[in-house]
Amino acid sequence: MLYVINIMNVNKVFLVGRLTRDPEMRSTSGGQTVASLSIATNRFWKDKNGQRQDQTEFHNIVLWSRLAEIAGQYLIKGQEVYIEGRLQTRKYTAKDGTERRTTEIVAENMQLGQKARGQSGQDYPTSSTSAPAEKKEKKEIVEEDIPTINLDEEDEVKIEDVPF
Repeated sequence: MLYVINIMNVNKVFLVGRLTRDPEMRSTSGGQTVASLSIATNRFWKDKNGQRQDQTEFHNIVLWSRLAEIAGQYLIKGQEVYIEGRLQTRKYTAKDGTERRTTEIVAENMQLGQKARGQSGQDYPTSSTSAPAEKKEKKEIVEEDIPTINLDEEDEVKIEDVPF
């Protein structure tokens, strides 16, 4: 008797968090746009004594091409963002000459969220918003609708707010 085992490999990441810094933009020698950003996610729970505990994780994200351009135009430090992508580990040589490895999330999809408290309203290109003159020029370049997420003003992410 012959048994066939079908093994399925999955490398998928879903994150909803806040940017820890503005996106860092650059271009490859071939002219492709690349954006690097970092987001923080929080996890909350109650310990055995009923005390609220929290843990923050920081994630390095890499975006390519049009996704990178959108991130560079619209994302700012403190803003919420939904990232869908895959894990990728790469080797590099540090300035001191040692070999290092880093694991990053290569974004394949992104949705823009609310800006941090105290910052102006959303400047995303939608049919219902009117933009200041300097922003309007940028918005006219973007033809597609950019998906956004809207989380409550609370710090904790609720499962019903996650867009998948």
